[in-house]
Amino acid sequence: MNRFVIANAQQCLGCHACEVACVMSHNDEQHVLTAERFLPRIRVIKAHNRRNAVTCRHCEDAPCLKSCPNGAIARDSESIQVDQQRCIGCKSCEVACPFGAMQVVTRPVGHGQVKASALKCDLCAGRAAGPACVENCPSGALRLISQKSLTDLAQARRLRAATQEIQPWHGSAQSYQQGQTVTVDLRKVRQMAAVGPRLDPDKIALAARKRGFDELYLTFTPPQAASQSERCLKCGEHSICEWNCPLHNHIPQWIELVKQGKVMEAVEISHQTNCLPEITGRVCPQDRLCEGGCTLRDESGAVTIGNIERFISEQALASGWRPDLSAVAPVDRHVAIIGAGPAGLACADILARNGVRTTVYDRHPEIGGLLTFGIPAFKLDKSLLARRREIFSAMGIEFRLNCEIGRDIPLGQLLDEHDAVFIGVGTYRSMKAGLPNEEAPGVYDALPFLIANTKRLMGLPERDDEPYIDMAGKHVVVLGGGDTAMDCVRTSLRHGAERVTCAYRRDEANMPGSKKEVKNAREEGAGFEFNVQPLNIELDDAGKVCGIRMLRTRMGEPDAEGRRRPVPVEGSEFIMPADAVVMAFGFHPHAMPWLEEHGVTLDDWGRIKASVESQVRYQTSNPKIFAGGDAVRGADLVVTAMAEGRHAAHGILHYLQVPRQWLN
Repeated sequence: MNRFVIANAQQCLGCHACEVACVMSHNDEQHVLTAERFLPRIRVIKAHNRRNAVTCRHCEDAPCLKSCPNGAIARDSESIQVDQQRCIGCKSCEVACPFGAMQVVTRPVGHGQVKASALKCDLCAGRAAGPACVENCPSGALRLISQKSLTDLAQARRLRAATQEIQPWHGSAQSYQQGQTVTVDLRKVRQMAAVGPRLDPDKIALAARKRGFDELYLTFTPPQAASQSERCLKCGEHSICEWNCPLHNHIPQWIELVKQGKVMEAVEISHQTNCLPEITGRVCPQDRLCEGGCTLRDESGAVTIGNIERFISEQALASGWRPDLSAVAPVDRHVAIIGAGPAGLACADILARNGVRTTVYDRHPEIGGLLTFGIPAFKLDKSLLARRREIFSAMGIEFRLNCEIGRDIPLGQLLDEHDAVFIGVGTYRSMKAGLPNEEAPGVYDALPFLIANTKRLMGLPERDDEPYIDMAGKHVVVLGGGDTAMDCVRTSLRHGAERVTCAYRRDEANMPGSKKEVKNAREEGAGFEFNVQPLNIELDDAGKVCGIRMLRTRMGEPDAEGRRRPVPVEGSEFIMPADAVVMAFGFHPHAMPWLEEHGVTLDDWGRIKASVESQVRYQTSNPKIFAGGDAVRGADLVVTAMAEGRHAAHGILHYLQVPRQWLN
């Protein structure tokens, strides 16, 4: 008979650890770079509170083998294997498979061409430890079945029936794996059933929120962190929460240490993948990333990963923990980093940990980029970045602030004085809606509005192109539905605006921003108008804003990406009164003519072209210049920018032929 992997639905947690293990086993035990390459050959399915894994059964009669017109599928070593070189992507095997285990996928191969391949479980052919999914299943729900183990299993079932042996759902069971009798550990299943409720962090009083810019959420207390860490099931060595995080933080490992009260050890593991954990614990959209994939999410609420991460960092830093670079040997290389935002700081961190001298240049008076100046203080206290600058400086990273490349220092000088240059400047140019009168007095772009507000709170002088705008007593309308729009809404409320309305052209379910931010804005007094499309900025006799002409919309059919587009409702025009309008539609890369002067190629959107998946990662068309973060991919998340900064640092180390002293 052919060998195959079988799943036990009574033991399956639905944790996706098998999927992660499968993909890593087919990618040299590394995390893949993009979501498009996450192609597991085993799939976890969930329905009606039941969970199980589906995989190829390596059928004796193999209908996929019989259906293949090109001989790409063959029987080999008691399994059914696919020859990817011969596969023509015809999908006949996908249709023939009775288990839905075959998947035909396409991937680009260059020059506008694509290659179609059939993917199925290959039992990790050639892997010494056998199938990775079986090895990494935390509840023992997966077993590799051979002729002997199948015979033993049948005998055990007959014996159990004859003796009325206790059943698995009574709390214990026996299983047969690779011919060996083993006791199945059902503790994970019981732990999942008995897990306590999710606890979100406490908030400051609503009255204080409305009149000030103190951080909204409080850090967990030690008892809160302990109780919430106990909820984690630790789903495999490489769990789905780790996989969903762009930084691939070792989440179950440091939560396990919190359970044991070992906060210092936990923060060491946290910093292996993340140089700003106290920041990402506050501003990262965990509900869409790590917590979004949590095994407990649907049953009892995801583990509060972000708040535990914040707790670890605050406890350790307050106790004096600092990164230990005493064993790092300096190397004779010097790299310039343009931009002290998340991408630049993550790049500098990796380079410093490998002995490379690093100087970071930034036009702002404090590090952090938009972390400091774009995110309001009620979400991220600005003292955190000042503290982190001291930590980075102690690591040997030099900062030259209030220094703009192309204005204060030419790029050519950096290229002459350094062995490589990394560009992580972010995106600062606001998207325009193309509305009539959008340049009129009383219409403001979101980012300059937020930056000027933060500088006022920090006691820093404002710039002519970023003047402070006081919304006190005004009727404010914010156009947009993302987190930046919510930041503008909630900042205006704290100024004492008479009325603040967020106007968005889709319905609430299709808002791109965090649901938590919308909830907080409502609590603080914001109003919302959904399914409205702005047509024109209305002006009074003095030429100032007095309202916005709107058209009501309804949600149409989903587009190719599954997102429903708004459709105008005829005859539904109306004017929404406003004497201040904030445009929060997102950001484009700002002009950097000094880049093209040095042979750096940009795309049609003004983003820097960088070699994302080559051996010298994130290298631009000028081999001495590297780039990452929003300047390469467009406006995105803090964690994606940090991940790209780290990847670029490894590309720089390869380019400079610097031996790795710190491998994470």
